[in-house]
Amino acid sequence: MTQTKRSSRAFADRRLPAFLLMTPAGLLLTAVTLIPLVVMVWMAFTDYDKRSLFTGAYEIVGFANFADILTDSAFWGSFFRTIWFTAALVIGSLVIGVGISHLMTRLGSKMRTAVTIVLVFTWAMPNVAASLVWNWMFQPGYGVLNWILTQLRIFGDMTSTDWGTNTALAFTSIWLLVVWQAVPFIALTVYAAETQVGQEYKEAARLDGANERRIYFNVTLPFLKPTILLITILSVIWDFNVFNQIWLVSRGGPDGSTSTLGVFTYITAFVSFDLGTGAALALITALLLAALTSVYIRHLIRSGEDEL
Repeated sequence: MTQTKRSSRAFADRRLPAFLLMTPAGLLLTAVTLIPLVVMVWMAFTDYDKRSLFTGAYEIVGFANFADILTDSAFWGSFFRTIWFTAALVIGSLVIGVGISHLMTRLGSKMRTAVTIVLVFTWAMPNVAASLVWNWMFQPGYGVLNWILTQLRIFGDMTSTDWGTNTALAFTSIWLLVVWQAVPFIALTVYAAETQVGQEYKEAARLDGANERRIYFNVTLPFLKPTILLITILSVIWDFNVFNQIWLVSRGGPDGSTSTLGVFTYITAFVSFDLGTGAALALITALLLAALTSVYIRHLIRSGEDEL
């Protein structure tokens, strides 16, 4: 047997079973991810609309959809609104989540188990169901939160306050909802990473006279940096794409003042039925998120090179 044949057979023996095992997952990913992505890219360069759904007629318009988007003030309003709201969501959820994770390291085993169960149940709750319950809590007239705020007598009579018709209140309600849902994942992930920090480093810092605050910021946080960076990138991607909570709480109102890119894209594609422009908006969003993800991937590659 020649060397070439032996090499081919060795490759088949080692790699073929792995490729066969990956085939079902690969076909599924192709069906639910790659094909819709290709269709979206194709549709972004057409004038596909409601008429096209019934007649199949459409025209290739090139970059006309992108030109219309970039000259639309409503797009830029939703874009900058998405940027600052995403930043507020990521910062809020990270600060609270990292704080809870550190608190869990100080709790006894029973209390820590109880907190973990509560976090898991919160995280497992579907965001559509959570948004509907949230709406009920903030309803004018009979909302639980409005009643509690009224009883506290801090903001006056809040019984008839409709949070969805005021821009600041609507954003506050949505921010609380999204952060409440994001904190469990962050807290549990960071807690798992924090338990892996070597106690010998903390003991050495204590022998040098460092207090607990300095130990956390100078010893623990540097170890948590890769985990926190990963969570930050994931949070940016998830919060940038927040749609259900905004749509179910305020529907982008009042007067589009809480409309982010996700809501703006949905209204363009499925309310106005301008599917071509909606696909172009989705493609722009995907490219923005891909650019953000590349930053994390580049950091991972550099970290790996430094370790070598």
